[in-house]
Amino acid sequence: MTLSRALGAITALALLAPATAAAATYPPPSNPGKATPRAGKAVTLKVCKQRKCRYRTIQSAVNAARSGDKILVGNGTYKEGVKVTGHKKDKLKLIGNPGKPKRVYINAKGKQNGIQVNGADGVSINGFYTKGYKANGFFLVNVNGYTVNHTIAAGPGVYGHYAFNSFGGTLKNSEAYYNNDSGGYIGQTPPQTKPKRSIVDNYKAWGNVLGWSGTNMRYVTIRNSSFYNNGLGIVPNTLSSEKFPPPEDNVISGNKVFWNNFNYFVGAPFKLRPGATGEVAYPVGTGILLYGSRNTRVDNNEIFGNYLVGFGEVPAVQFDSSKCTPSVQCQGDPIPLAGNQVKSNKFGKGGADLNGRDLLYDGSGTGNCFEGNTTLSPTVPADGKTFVPCGQTPPKDDAALAEGLTWAIDSSDHEKYWMRHPHQAIKGITPLEHYKK
Repeated sequence: MTLSRALGAITALALLAPATAAAATYPPPSNPGKATPRAGKAVTLKVCKQRKCRYRTIQSAVNAARSGDKILVGNGTYKEGVKVTGHKKDKLKLIGNPGKPKRVYINAKGKQNGIQVNGADGVSINGFYTKGYKANGFFLVNVNGYTVNHTIAAGPGVYGHYAFNSFGGTLKNSEAYYNNDSGGYIGQTPPQTKPKRSIVDNYKAWGNVLGWSGTNMRYVTIRNSSFYNNGLGIVPNTLSSEKFPPPEDNVISGNKVFWNNFNYFVGAPFKLRPGATGEVAYPVGTGILLYGSRNTRVDNNEIFGNYLVGFGEVPAVQFDSSKCTPSVQCQGDPIPLAGNQVKSNKFGKGGADLNGRDLLYDGSGTGNCFEGNTTLSPTVPADGKTFVPCGQTPPKDDAALAEGLTWAIDSSDHEKYWMRHPHQAIKGITPLEHYKK
Protein backbone atom coordinates (compact mmCIF):
# COMPACT_ATOMS: atom_id res chain seq x y z
CA MET A 1 0.00 0.00 0.00
CA THR A 2 1.33 3.47 -0.88
CA LEU A 3 1.49 6.25 1.70
CA SER A 4 -1.14 8.30 -0.18
CA ARG A 5 -3.52 5.38 -0.06
CA ALA A 6 -2.70 4.86 3.60
CA LEU A 7 -3.58 8.46 4.44
CA GLY A 8 -6.76 8.07 2.43
CA ALA A 9 -7.61 5.08 4.57
CA ILE A 10 -7.05 7.11 7.74
CA THR A 11 -9.46 9.72 6.40
CA ALA A 12 -11.98 6.96 5.79
CA LEU A 13 -11.58 5.86 9.37
CA ALA A 14 -12.32 9.38 10.59
CA LEU A 15 -15.40 9.61 8.40
CA LEU A 16 -16.70 6.44 9.99
CA ALA A 17 -16.75 8.03 13.44
CA PRO A 18 -19.67 6.54 15.34
CA ALA A 19 -22.35 9.05 16.24
CA THR A 20 -23.09 9.55 19.90
CA ALA A 21 -25.21 6.61 21.01
CA ALA A 22 -28.89 7.25 20.33
CA ALA A 23 -27.97 10.93 20.10
CA ALA A 24 -31.43 12.16 19.20
CA THR A 25 -32.69 11.41 22.67
CA TYR A 26 -29.60 12.50 24.62
CA PRO A 27 -29.38 15.71 26.64
CA PRO A 28 -27.17 18.22 24.82
CA PRO A 29 -23.68 18.98 26.12
CA SER A 30 -23.68 21.98 28.45
CA ASN A 31 -21.71 23.67 31.22
CA PRO A 32 -22.55 21.89 34.49
CA GLY A 33 -22.70 25.28 36.23
CA LYS A 34 -22.44 25.85 39.97
CA ALA A 35 -23.88 23.63 42.66
CA THR A 36 -26.95 24.73 44.59
CA PRO A 37 -26.51 24.80 48.40
CA ARG A 38 -28.88 22.52 50.25
CA ALA A 39 -31.26 23.88 52.87
CA GLY A 40 -31.89 21.54 55.78
CA LYS A 41 -30.49 18.20 56.91
CA ALA A 42 -29.96 15.29 54.49
CA VAL A 43 -32.36 12.37 54.88
CA THR A 44 -32.49 8.67 53.94
CA LEU A 45 -35.19 7.36 51.60
CA LYS A 46 -35.89 3.64 51.26
CA VAL A 47 -37.00 1.78 48.16
CA CYS A 48 -38.19 -1.83 48.09
CA LYS A 49 -40.93 -4.07 46.78
CA GLN A 50 -42.56 -4.57 50.18
CA ARG A 51 -45.13 -2.31 51.81
CA LYS A 52 -42.71 -1.38 54.56
CA CYS A 53 -40.98 1.00 52.12
CA ARG A 54 -42.52 4.30 51.20
CA TYR A 55 -41.11 4.10 47.68
CA ARG A 56 -41.64 1.19 45.30
CA THR A 57 -39.59 2.60 42.41
CA ILE A 58 -36.13 4.13 42.38
CA GLN A 59 -37.36 7.06 40.28
CA SER A 60 -40.05 8.03 42.78
CA ALA A 61 -37.41 8.24 45.51
CA VAL A 62 -35.10 10.27 43.28
CA ASN A 63 -37.94 12.67 42.51
CA ALA A 64 -38.54 13.20 46.23
CA ALA A 65 -34.86 13.50 47.17
CA ARG A 66 -32.83 16.66 47.54
CA SER A 67 -29.13 17.41 47.41
CA GLY A 68 -27.09 15.14 49.67
CA ASP A 69 -29.88 12.68 50.45
CA LYS A 70 -29.28 8.94 50.57
CA ILE A 71 -31.50 6.45 48.72
CA LEU A 72 -31.29 2.84 49.90
CA VAL A 73 -32.64 0.36 47.35
CA GLY A 74 -33.58 -3.13 48.48
CA ASN A 75 -32.98 -6.34 46.54
CA GLY A 76 -35.39 -6.94 43.68
CA THR A 77 -36.15 -6.18 40.05
CA TYR A 78 -36.99 -2.62 39.08
CA LYS A 79 -38.44 -2.19 35.59
CA GLU A 80 -37.45 1.38 34.90
CA GLY A 81 -34.83 3.76 33.60
CA VAL A 82 -33.70 6.13 36.34
CA LYS A 83 -32.99 9.83 35.71
CA VAL A 84 -31.11 12.09 38.13
CA THR A 85 -31.25 15.63 36.77
CA GLY A 86 -30.08 19.05 37.91
CA HIS A 87 -28.22 20.59 40.81
CA LYS A 88 -31.09 19.95 43.23
CA LYS A 89 -29.83 16.35 43.15
CA ASP A 90 -26.14 17.17 43.77
CA LYS A 91 -24.30 14.64 45.97
CA LEU A 92 -27.23 12.25 45.91
CA LYS A 93 -26.25 8.75 47.05
CA LEU A 94 -27.89 5.77 45.33
CA ILE A 95 -27.04 2.59 47.24
CA GLY A 96 -28.15 -0.89 46.20
CA ASN A 97 -26.23 -4.00 47.20
CA PRO A 98 -22.48 -3.28 46.86
CA GLY A 99 -21.54 -6.81 47.92
CA LYS A 100 -23.92 -8.52 45.48
CA PRO A 101 -25.00 -5.94 42.88
CA LYS A 102 -26.91 -8.48 40.77
CA ARG A 103 -29.51 -8.64 43.51
CA VAL A 104 -30.57 -5.07 42.72
CA TYR A 105 -31.53 -5.40 39.09
CA ILE A 106 -32.64 -2.48 36.96
CA ASN A 107 -34.43 -4.06 34.03
CA ALA A 108 -34.11 -1.22 31.54
CA LYS A 109 -35.68 -3.05 28.60
CA GLY A 110 -37.18 -0.45 26.28
CA LYS A 111 -35.42 2.41 28.11
CA GLN A 112 -32.51 4.49 26.88
CA ASN A 113 -30.39 4.09 30.01
CA GLY A 114 -30.27 2.12 33.22
CA ILE A 115 -29.29 5.16 35.30
CA GLN A 116 -28.69 8.60 33.78
CA VAL A 117 -27.16 11.51 35.71
CA ASN A 118 -27.38 14.87 33.93
CA GLY A 119 -26.15 18.11 35.47
CA ALA A 120 -26.07 16.78 39.03
CA ASP A 121 -22.59 16.97 40.56
CA GLY A 122 -20.98 14.52 42.95
CA VAL A 123 -23.63 11.80 42.62
CA SER A 124 -22.58 8.33 43.78
CA ILE A 125 -24.03 5.06 42.47
CA ASN A 126 -23.12 1.89 44.34
CA GLY A 127 -24.30 -1.69 43.99
CA PHE A 128 -26.54 -1.99 40.90
CA TYR A 129 -26.92 -4.34 37.93
CA THR A 130 -28.64 -3.33 34.72
CA LYS A 131 -29.28 -4.72 31.26
CA GLY A 132 -31.71 -4.32 28.38
CA TYR A 133 -30.97 -0.61 27.89
CA LYS A 134 -30.88 0.77 24.38
CA ALA A 135 -28.02 3.21 24.93
CA ASN A 136 -26.07 3.05 28.19
CA GLY A 137 -26.07 1.12 31.41
CA PHE A 138 -24.76 4.02 33.50
CA PHE A 139 -24.65 7.43 31.80
CA LEU A 140 -23.10 10.57 33.30
CA VAL A 141 -23.29 13.79 31.29
CA ASN A 142 -22.56 17.44 32.06
CA VAL A 143 -21.41 16.72 35.61
CA ASN A 144 -18.57 17.84 37.84
CA GLY A 145 -17.50 14.75 39.75
CA TYR A 146 -19.16 11.34 40.16
CA THR A 147 -18.54 7.95 41.76
CA VAL A 148 -19.73 4.69 40.21
CA ASN A 149 -18.85 1.63 42.28
CA HIS A 150 -19.83 -2.08 42.31
CA THR A 151 -21.96 -1.88 39.18
CA ILE A 152 -22.58 -4.26 36.28
CA ALA A 153 -23.73 -3.19 32.80
CA ALA A 154 -24.74 -6.27 30.83
CA GLY A 155 -25.87 -4.82 27.51
CA PRO A 156 -27.03 -5.24 24.87
CA GLY A 157 -26.80 -1.46 24.59
CA VAL A 158 -24.17 0.79 23.09
CA TYR A 159 -22.01 1.56 26.14
CA GLY A 160 -21.87 -0.02 29.56
CA HIS A 161 -20.43 2.92 31.53
CA TYR A 162 -20.39 6.26 29.70
CA ALA A 163 -19.17 9.63 31.03
CA PHE A 164 -19.50 12.52 28.57
CA ASN A 165 -18.67 16.23 28.69
CA SER A 166 -17.82 15.97 32.37
CA PHE A 167 -15.11 16.97 34.85
CA GLY A 168 -13.46 14.25 36.89
CA GLY A 169 -14.96 11.15 38.44
CA THR A 170 -14.32 7.64 39.68
CA LEU A 171 -15.39 4.34 38.13
CA LYS A 172 -14.26 1.33 40.14
CA ASN A 173 -14.98 -2.30 41.02
CA SER A 174 -17.35 -2.56 38.07
CA GLU A 175 -17.95 -4.71 35.01
CA ALA A 176 -19.39 -4.30 31.51
CA TYR A 177 -20.09 -6.87 28.83
CA TYR A 178 -22.10 -7.45 25.62
CA ASN A 179 -22.19 -3.80 24.52
CA ASN A 180 -22.11 -3.03 20.82
CA ASP A 181 -19.68 -0.14 21.05
CA SER A 182 -17.66 -0.35 24.25
CA GLY A 183 -17.81 -1.51 27.82
CA GLY A 184 -16.41 1.74 29.24
CA TYR A 185 -16.12 5.22 27.76
CA ILE A 186 -15.07 8.68 28.87
CA GLY A 187 -15.29 11.23 26.06
CA GLN A 188 -15.40 14.89 25.05
CA THR A 189 -13.54 15.95 28.18
CA PRO A 190 -13.38 19.77 28.32
CA PRO A 191 -9.82 21.15 28.52
CA GLN A 192 -9.02 22.45 32.00
CA THR A 193 -6.35 24.77 33.41
CA LYS A 194 -6.29 22.77 36.64
CA PRO A 195 -7.37 19.32 35.46
CA LYS A 196 -9.58 17.04 37.52
CA ARG A 197 -8.53 13.47 36.77
CA SER A 198 -10.96 10.65 36.21
CA ILE A 199 -9.91 7.34 37.77
CA VAL A 200 -10.87 3.93 36.41
CA ASP A 201 -9.78 1.25 38.87
CA ASN A 202 -10.43 -2.49 39.08
CA TYR A 203 -12.68 -2.38 36.03
CA LYS A 204 -13.51 -5.42 33.94
CA ALA A 205 -14.71 -5.30 30.32
CA TRP A 206 -15.25 -8.34 28.12
CA GLY A 207 -17.47 -9.46 25.24
CA ASN A 208 -17.82 -5.93 23.82
CA VAL A 209 -16.82 -4.55 20.43
CA LEU A 210 -14.30 -2.42 22.35
CA GLY A 211 -13.34 -2.95 25.95
CA TRP A 212 -12.66 0.76 26.48
CA SER A 213 -13.14 3.64 24.06
CA GLY A 214 -12.46 7.30 24.80
CA THR A 215 -13.11 9.81 22.04
CA ASN A 216 -11.22 13.02 22.82
CA MET A 217 -10.67 11.71 26.35
CA ARG A 218 -8.52 13.76 28.75
CA TYR A 219 -7.04 13.39 32.21
CA VAL A 220 -8.07 9.75 32.61
CA THR A 221 -6.11 7.10 34.50
CA ILE A 222 -7.06 3.47 33.75
CA ARG A 223 -5.34 1.14 36.20
CA ASN A 224 -5.48 -2.31 37.77
CA SER A 225 -8.17 -3.41 35.32
CA SER A 226 -8.81 -6.26 32.88
CA PHE A 227 -9.81 -5.99 29.23
CA TYR A 228 -10.26 -9.34 27.52
CA ASN A 229 -12.40 -11.17 24.96
CA ASN A 230 -13.38 -7.90 23.23
CA GLY A 231 -12.85 -7.09 19.57
CA LEU A 232 -10.22 -4.59 20.75
CA GLY A 233 -9.08 -3.94 24.29
CA ILE A 234 -8.41 -0.21 24.91
CA VAL A 235 -8.77 2.42 22.16
CA PRO A 236 -8.46 6.14 23.04
CA ASN A 237 -9.23 7.97 19.80
CA THR A 238 -9.62 11.25 17.96
CA LEU A 239 -12.88 11.73 16.07
CA SER A 240 -14.77 14.68 14.64
CA SER A 241 -18.05 13.43 16.11
CA GLU A 242 -17.19 15.08 19.43
CA LYS A 243 -15.54 18.29 20.65
CA PHE A 244 -12.10 18.94 22.12
CA PRO A 245 -9.77 16.70 20.11
CA PRO A 246 -7.39 15.00 20.55
CA PRO A 247 -7.20 12.56 23.49
CA GLU A 248 -4.37 13.62 25.77
CA ASP A 249 -2.84 13.44 29.24
CA ASN A 250 -4.10 9.91 29.83
CA VAL A 251 -2.50 7.02 31.72
CA ILE A 252 -2.99 3.31 31.00
CA SER A 253 -1.09 1.48 33.72
CA GLY A 254 -0.98 -1.86 35.48
CA ASN A 255 -3.74 -3.51 33.45
CA LYS A 256 -4.16 -6.96 31.93
CA VAL A 257 -5.07 -6.71 28.25
CA PHE A 258 -5.47 -10.11 26.68
CA TRP A 259 -7.38 -12.36 24.26
CA ASN A 260 -9.08 -9.45 22.45
CA ASN A 261 -9.96 -11.62 19.47
CA PHE A 262 -13.78 -11.49 19.62
CA ASN A 263 -14.82 -11.53 15.95
CA TYR A 264 -18.27 -10.05 16.52
CA PHE A 265 -18.85 -9.89 12.77
CA VAL A 266 -19.59 -13.63 12.66
CA GLY A 267 -21.94 -13.61 15.64
CA ALA A 268 -22.64 -11.51 18.72
CA PRO A 269 -25.18 -11.19 21.56
CA PHE A 270 -26.07 -7.71 20.31
CA LYS A 271 -27.11 -6.06 17.08
CA LEU A 272 -24.15 -4.46 15.32
CA ARG A 273 -24.48 -0.70 14.88
CA PRO A 274 -23.21 1.07 11.73
CA GLY A 275 -20.12 2.49 13.42
CA ALA A 276 -18.87 -1.03 14.03
CA THR A 277 -19.67 -2.47 10.62
CA GLY A 278 -18.65 0.18 8.11
CA GLU A 279 -16.32 -0.30 5.18
CA VAL A 280 -13.33 0.30 7.46
CA ALA A 281 -13.73 -2.05 10.38
CA TYR A 282 -12.16 -1.97 13.79
CA PRO A 283 -9.05 -4.20 13.52
CA VAL A 284 -10.17 -7.16 15.62
CA GLY A 285 -7.39 -8.84 17.56
CA THR A 286 -5.76 -5.70 19.03
CA GLY A 287 -4.84 -5.09 22.67
CA ILE A 288 -4.22 -1.32 22.97
CA LEU A 289 -4.47 1.17 20.10
CA LEU A 290 -3.74 4.92 20.37
CA TYR A 291 -5.40 6.82 17.50
CA GLY A 292 -4.07 10.38 17.39
CA SER A 293 -3.21 10.51 21.10
CA ARG A 294 -0.94 13.00 22.84
CA ASN A 295 0.98 12.79 26.11
CA THR A 296 -0.38 9.36 26.96
CA ARG A 297 1.55 7.02 29.24
CA VAL A 298 1.20 3.28 28.69
CA ASP A 299 3.22 1.43 31.30
CA ASN A 300 3.49 -1.74 33.37
CA ASN A 301 0.67 -3.52 31.56
CA GLU A 302 0.51 -7.24 30.80
CA ILE A 303 -0.43 -7.61 27.14
CA PHE A 304 -0.79 -11.11 25.75
CA GLY A 305 -2.75 -13.43 23.50
CA ASN A 306 -3.99 -10.74 21.08
CA TYR A 307 -3.79 -12.35 17.65
CA LEU A 308 -3.23 -9.17 15.59
CA VAL A 309 -1.09 -6.83 17.70
CA GLY A 310 -0.55 -6.14 21.38
CA PHE A 311 0.05 -2.38 21.17
CA GLY A 312 -0.14 0.07 18.28
CA GLU A 313 -0.30 3.81 17.71
CA VAL A 314 -1.22 5.67 14.52
CA PRO A 315 -1.89 9.33 13.62
CA ALA A 316 -5.45 10.54 13.01
CA VAL A 317 -7.10 12.77 10.45
CA GLN A 318 -9.31 15.36 12.15
CA PHE A 319 -11.35 18.40 11.22
CA ASP A 320 -10.01 21.97 11.32
CA SER A 321 -12.21 23.40 14.09
CA SER A 322 -11.80 26.96 12.75
CA LYS A 323 -13.64 25.95 9.59
CA CYS A 324 -16.35 23.78 11.11
CA THR A 325 -19.52 24.11 13.13
CA PRO A 326 -20.77 21.58 15.71
CA SER A 327 -23.17 20.18 13.11
CA VAL A 328 -20.59 19.80 10.33
CA GLN A 329 -17.77 17.27 10.17
CA CYS A 330 -14.73 18.65 8.33
CA GLN A 331 -11.51 16.98 7.36
CA GLY A 332 -8.08 18.56 7.57
CA ASP A 333 -4.47 17.71 8.24
CA PRO A 334 -3.58 14.59 10.22
CA ILE A 335 -3.36 15.07 13.98
CA PRO A 336 0.00 13.56 14.82
CA LEU A 337 0.99 11.40 17.71
CA ALA A 338 2.92 13.39 20.30
CA GLY A 339 4.56 12.75 23.64
CA ASN A 340 3.33 9.19 24.12
CA GLN A 341 5.51 7.01 26.36
CA VAL A 342 5.31 3.22 26.26
CA LYS A 343 7.33 1.79 29.11
CA SER A 344 7.90 -1.41 31.08
CA ASN A 345 5.08 -3.38 29.53
CA LYS A 346 5.30 -7.16 29.44
CA PHE A 347 4.22 -8.76 26.19
CA GLY A 348 3.47 -12.44 25.60
CA LYS A 349 3.21 -13.70 29.19
CA GLY A 350 6.82 -14.85 29.30
CA GLY A 351 6.33 -16.85 26.10
CA ALA A 352 3.32 -18.78 27.42
CA ASP A 353 0.70 -16.69 25.55
CA LEU A 354 2.14 -14.72 22.64
CA ASN A 355 0.61 -11.84 20.72
CA GLY A 356 0.54 -12.08 16.94
CA ARG A 357 2.79 -9.01 16.94
CA ASP A 358 3.83 -7.04 19.98
CA LEU A 359 4.24 -3.47 18.68
CA LEU A 360 3.19 -1.26 15.75
CA TYR A 361 4.44 2.33 15.24
CA ASP A 362 5.42 4.16 12.06
CA GLY A 363 7.78 6.69 13.70
CA SER A 364 5.55 9.70 12.94
CA GLY A 365 4.83 12.63 15.25
CA THR A 366 7.13 13.95 17.96
CA GLY A 367 8.34 12.80 21.34
CA ASN A 368 6.94 9.26 21.17
CA CYS A 369 9.19 6.72 22.85
CA PHE A 370 9.54 3.13 24.05
CA GLU A 371 11.61 1.96 27.02
CA GLY A 372 11.96 -1.19 29.10
CA ASN A 373 9.31 -3.24 27.31
CA THR A 374 9.63 -7.04 27.22
CA THR A 375 8.74 -8.18 23.70
CA LEU A 376 8.70 -11.74 22.39
CA SER A 377 6.80 -11.53 19.07
CA PRO A 378 7.44 -9.70 15.78
CA THR A 379 7.04 -5.93 15.57
CA VAL A 380 6.00 -3.58 12.78
CA PRO A 381 8.43 -2.50 11.45
CA ALA A 382 10.24 -5.79 11.83
CA ASP A 383 13.64 -4.19 12.50
CA GLY A 384 12.24 -2.19 15.43
CA LYS A 385 13.88 1.04 14.28
CA THR A 386 10.92 3.25 15.28
CA PHE A 387 10.83 2.07 18.91
CA VAL A 388 13.43 4.48 20.23
CA PRO A 389 14.11 5.50 23.85
CA CYS A 390 12.83 8.81 25.18
CA GLY A 391 14.83 11.79 23.97
CA GLN A 392 15.61 10.22 20.60
CA THR A 393 13.94 10.83 17.24
CA PRO A 394 12.85 7.73 15.29
CA PRO A 395 12.98 7.43 11.52
CA LYS A 396 9.68 7.54 9.66
CA ASP A 397 8.48 4.22 8.24
CA ASP A 398 5.55 4.66 5.84
CA ALA A 399 5.39 0.93 5.19
CA ALA A 400 4.61 0.27 8.86
CA LEU A 401 1.63 2.64 8.74
CA ALA A 402 0.45 1.12 5.49
CA GLU A 403 0.63 -2.39 6.94
CA GLY A 404 -1.38 -1.42 9.99
CA LEU A 405 -4.05 0.27 7.91
CA THR A 406 -4.30 -2.76 5.68
CA TRP A 407 -5.49 -4.72 8.70
CA ALA A 408 -8.41 -2.29 9.01
CA ILE A 409 -9.40 -1.65 5.40
CA ASP A 410 -9.24 -5.26 4.19
CA SER A 411 -12.56 -6.47 5.58
CA SER A 412 -12.76 -9.59 3.44
CA ASP A 413 -11.83 -11.66 6.49
CA HIS A 414 -11.37 -10.05 9.91
CA GLU A 415 -9.04 -12.85 10.90
CA LYS A 416 -6.91 -12.73 7.77
CA TYR A 417 -3.88 -11.10 9.38
CA TRP A 418 -4.06 -12.91 12.70
CA MET A 419 -1.09 -14.88 13.96
CA ARG A 420 -2.61 -17.46 16.28
CA HIS A 421 -0.80 -18.94 19.27
CA PRO A 422 -2.00 -21.26 22.03
CA HIS A 423 -3.43 -19.57 25.13
CA GLN A 424 -2.34 -20.35 28.65
CA ALA A 425 -5.44 -21.32 30.63
CA ILE A 426 -6.91 -18.77 33.05
CA LYS A 427 -9.28 -20.07 35.70
CA GLY A 428 -12.84 -18.86 35.19
CA ILE A 429 -12.27 -17.34 31.73
CA THR A 430 -12.89 -19.04 28.38
CA PRO A 431 -11.38 -17.45 25.24
CA LEU A 432 -14.09 -15.82 23.10
CA GLU A 433 -13.54 -15.68 19.36
CA HIS A 434 -16.86 -16.82 17.90
CA TYR A 435 -19.96 -16.18 19.98
CA LYS A 436 -22.38 -19.00 20.67
CA LYS A 437 -25.54 -18.62 22.71
